[in-house]
Amino acid sequence: MAIVHPFNGWLPKPDKAAEISSVPYDVINTEEAKKMAKGKPESFLHVIRPEIDLPENTPFHADEVYEKGAENLQKLLNSDSMMQDDKQSFYVYQLEISGRKQTGVFACASVEDYDNDVILKHELTRPDKEDDRTRHILTQSAHAEPVMLTFKDTSDVTFLMEKTMMTSEPVINFQADDGVWHRIWKITSPADLAKAFSEIPKLYVADGHHRCKSASRAAEELRKKHSTHPGEAEYEYFPAVLFPLEQMEIMPYNRVIKKVTDREFTQLSTEFMLSEGAEPDPKEKGFVSVYYQDKWYELKLPEPVSDNVVSKLDVARLQNGILSPIFGIENPRTDKNIDFVGGIRGTKELENLVDSGSADLAFSMYPTAIEELVEVSDEGELMPPKSTWFEPKLRSGLIIHTF
Repeated sequence: MAIVHPFNGWLPKPDKAAEISSVPYDVINTEEAKKMAKGKPESFLHVIRPEIDLPENTPFHADEVYEKGAENLQKLLNSDSMMQDDKQSFYVYQLEISGRKQTGVFACASVEDYDNDVILKHELTRPDKEDDRTRHILTQSAHAEPVMLTFKDTSDVTFLMEKTMMTSEPVINFQADDGVWHRIWKITSPADLAKAFSEIPKLYVADGHHRCKSASRAAEELRKKHSTHPGEAEYEYFPAVLFPLEQMEIMPYNRVIKKVTDREFTQLSTEFMLSEGAEPDPKEKGFVSVYYQDKWYELKLPEPVSDNVVSKLDVARLQNGILSPIFGIENPRTDKNIDFVGGIRGTKELENLVDSGSADLAFSMYPTAIEELVEVSDEGELMPPKSTWFEPKLRSGLIIHTF
């Protein structure tokens, strides 16, 4: 059964939350982080993207980068802008955009649960990204950013969240530059919530596989250093926001092909009988929309290559039946001829990329269902790369876990 752990969270003071908090480290590059942090000395980007405060020629994985991140975190925590709860707590975290609300529990998840497959994964992690985040955790003695988990609610968790929101005011409440509202309530009955989660058999990683794996690796290293056992120390727990399945919305993860020959498009249109005049957004699972030379086409995906749960996903049917045999894209993780566009950017971005010549052809996908993600995880399988895009994103720097 799932373990959730209350902790003494560090929060920005209410009037500082918008200024301090930031987008997650992995949705922007260094140059974008520099621009976003310009003129904002307390932005959390200085903690999670500390290379922005070092000379441009500094190697990305240099010791100075990790030391700078730790220095920036300590400076922030020691400032008058932050406060640490004197009691171990859970929190309710609500995101709202365009009238749609997504509400979850901000708590610490257990490394032991992750290692023992109580927390189920659906993606491979890259060793280089694991190394980077593990070093940040160890150098900062903190888990600076939460992961996003989901679960099948028994209704008890939702009841306790709603009770907290009805009986208290949020301690943080602001609208970020991207239009998303972020609200946090402190939960006054952590024991009740821990008991509710103890009835839930599995948690699922929605977003943050590398942060989960890095928390596990950091805990393993610290166990050896301090001669502790799993579950004993505070570094055995890492921050997560846990959302009930029905709260989750997955957006499509679209594809663009940079170079397409006339022969390839002819083969595509002949084998799959493209229908011109399609809507940019596919009408249902099993269909994609194709944008090529200023026109949208409807394409019915080929049948799955097997009864395997992964083979039935639209992204797998596209990969196995079209991208590989027609465009020669065998490994979408490494092939330079394919790129991926998160659904938040919309189909207009696909049109812009093709019309500008940055790509020759675009595939607009039907979104993967959250039930499909859970089914893949339950089967112990892995999703194809770039299968899911979750929106809105969690904000970093709103609640920090130190150990």
